[in-house]
Amino acid sequence: MKFDAIIIGTGQAGPALAARLSKEGMKVAVVEKARFGGTCVNDGCTPTKALVASAYAAHLARRSGDYGVHSGKVTVSMKRVKARKDAIVAKSNQGVRDWMHGLKDAKVFHGHARFIDEKTIKVGHEELTAERIFLNVGGRPLIPKMPGLDKVNCLTNVSIMDVDFLPQHLLVVGGSYVGLEFAQMYRRFGSRVTVVEMGPRLIAREDEDVSQCVQEILEAEGIEVRLNAQCLSARKAGKSISLGLDCKDDAKPARGSHMLLAVGRVPNTDDLGLEEAGIRADKRGYIEVDEGLRTSNPRVWALGDCNGKGAFTHTSYNDYEIVAENLLDNAGRKHTDRIPVYALYTDPPLGRAGMSEAEIHKAGIKALVGKRPMTRVARATEKGETQGFLKIHVEQSSKRILGAALLGTGCDEAVHSLIDAIYARTPVAEFQRRMRIHPTVSELLPTVLEDLKPLN
Repeated sequence: MKFDAIIIGTGQAGPALAARLSKEGMKVAVVEKARFGGTCVNDGCTPTKALVASAYAAHLARRSGDYGVHSGKVTVSMKRVKARKDAIVAKSNQGVRDWMHGLKDAKVFHGHARFIDEKTIKVGHEELTAERIFLNVGGRPLIPKMPGLDKVNCLTNVSIMDVDFLPQHLLVVGGSYVGLEFAQMYRRFGSRVTVVEMGPRLIAREDEDVSQCVQEILEAEGIEVRLNAQCLSARKAGKSISLGLDCKDDAKPARGSHMLLAVGRVPNTDDLGLEEAGIRADKRGYIEVDEGLRTSNPRVWALGDCNGKGAFTHTSYNDYEIVAENLLDNAGRKHTDRIPVYALYTDPPLGRAGMSEAEIHKAGIKALVGKRPMTRVARATEKGETQGFLKIHVEQSSKRILGAALLGTGCDEAVHSLIDAIYARTPVAEFQRRMRIHPTVSELLPTVLEDLKPLN
């Protein structure tokens, strides 16, 4: 069967690209082997943020007395929490499915796609061919090599979506973005929680003051944090799971009723037949692409998590925009033109944009830094949510904004004005001239820049 374009995977890039190419009059094949919408809709952003919302409601209810509101004992029904999450996911999943099946001149194939040559794939008994093929196959949880892991039951960020009960004591292996969101979420639902991290601090990608503050926030809620867990091993201990944390025999293990593995992800590229199509991948399985996201096979592009150029929904969608505009409008867009932007959805959230302190030092840039605690942000005080701080980095010579780490209430939204400023290479003085709305978190960003000090 011949098509103008074949799109494999319906994560954040695939459906939008299929719709755009269909609108341009192309005959399009869409292939999905599992659930429409990919990780974001089914196992990632949509369900986890629904769960985070339920956990926040429980936390706020327990704090109601702080606001002069008196209520009874707070209880959480995990079955109802899961049902709410499932309903939200089902609507999004069905929306993507209906969208793809309703496209003009598009045909949807259900099954696993595999290359049999440089421009042909096989799905079940069907062979599809096109001069343009787009891979949006996503990734899956990494299962680490850990002694004893095959002897115990463990959860991943995918399988935990089926949980409709409250674990008595959840061990979270991995102190980074996914692990910390689940750790705080389940603590607020009512579980005991222990976070186990092999490194010397949580979220090692972030600045040290961010890592330390996030740890303090979690520990204040009763979450135990175990760092420097160098030699992990698992075993059954009656009805519990015992997790060895150190190479020393006398090191105290962590023990819990359930264990969540949150130690990273791997791309879904190991059974695509890439070698049959002449498509190169690196040693971790990520497909190698040029600045326009084209692979070593000029007929094939790789978008989203499988290309290793960003592990976020927004980078995947941006991949679609880059590929579509280059293909249809000859725009010359490159993935290297974007700045890193993302958020950690603990409560309070972390909004990140641009360069971190480590990246600034590595680039040899002389920089300044401004910092303000959330206790000095009126909006945070009024909401009774004063944990965290606002921090912005500025190039010393040009005074342009280099990056920011905003940890506090509403900071996943407040960071966006700084994203625009970094893209525009806006100098501090110009950024400060613009009037903002009071009372908000964003109004304090120009104030943070009033007291800049050299970055050590």
